[in-house]
Amino acid sequence: MSADTTRPAAPGAQRKKVHPVDEVPSAGRLVTLGIQHVIAFYAGAVLVPLLIARAIDLDAEALTMLITADLFTCGVASILQAVGFWKIGVRLPLLQGVTFATLAPVIKIANDHGGGRVGLLTVYGAVIAAGAFTFLIAPFFARLIRFFPPVVTGSVITIIGVSLLPVGIGDATRNPHSPVAAHDPGNGRWLMYALGTIAAIVLMQRFFRGFWSTIAVLLGLVAGTVVAWLAGDTDFGRVGEADWIGFTSPFAFGAPRFDVIAVVSLIVVLMVTAVESTGAVFATAEIVGKRVRGADIAATVRADGIATVVGGTFNSFPYTAFSENVGLVRLTGVKSRWVVAAAG
Repeated sequence: MSADTTRPAAPGAQRKKVHPVDEVPSAGRLVTLGIQHVIAFYAGAVLVPLLIARAIDLDAEALTMLITADLFTCGVASILQAVGFWKIGVRLPLLQGVTFATLAPVIKIANDHGGGRVGLLTVYGAVIAAGAFTFLIAPFFARLIRFFPPVVTGSVITIIGVSLLPVGIGDATRNPHSPVAAHDPGNGRWLMYALGTIAAIVLMQRFFRGFWSTIAVLLGLVAGTVVAWLAGDTDFGRVGEADWIGFTSPFAFGAPRFDVIAVVSLIVVLMVTAVESTGAVFATAEIVGKRVRGADIAATVRADGIATVVGGTFNSFPYTAFSENVGLVRLTGVKSRWVVAAAG
């Protein structure tokens, strides 16, 4: 009769392994990696309100309110999507931002209803209504996942990446004093700064190890900014003059107005952005090693809908996953959703 040589499992061995998506980095790493996400998305995040303000002839004070509201709602939406509660939020490292798809319809709606602050009242009515509609139809939209085989989602992911090329090129060559300012004949210098920053990021990513390689983007941006400052092409004067904390109040421009045509227009646009969000979810899930189910798509779209309602309430616009930050997750290999929550 042989003796039983089986040993009891160690206490730690019986613990359920935590998926990288659910891991919580140390406080220092969490803050640093969160800041990296914020810096990576900031330029694209504020570009939409800047372009809208110029197109509908908003004053400087109103533009400041739009940017403050935009960043506030980006934070709320990102926390909602990354942390999640109940059946809302996909619980993946997806940073949220204002979708560029709504740029043209928002400008048209605003200008067709008086332009400026007055036109925004109809815009916000349409944003709130379209966001609520998106939230309600999320379960039905999720059932369409069977019509999104890998070839379709792969095509969407590719299109997302390609669509960012003109944005990046524009940021590298545009007048740095304002994204909507006139063309600057000295943009050769700005292009050199951009190429130098890219080179620094690539080299750091290649030769740095451990934690330092995960913040290569942040270090590269800091290095590029320091070089521009030493060359006299960066001024931090306005940063020192600005308030450290900004506040936004609901319906700051007045009570929203609801126009049927405007609402329908934004509903159509939000259905398109829901497909974009689906592509971002599949891309992120592939990076972090998570399987996407229909319930995950429904949770994503619900969060987009709520974020859009919050955006319309707090003087901003529709929200979706920011593709730049999906690329950052792949580049850095940092898969924790809590990093995005910290960024929010």
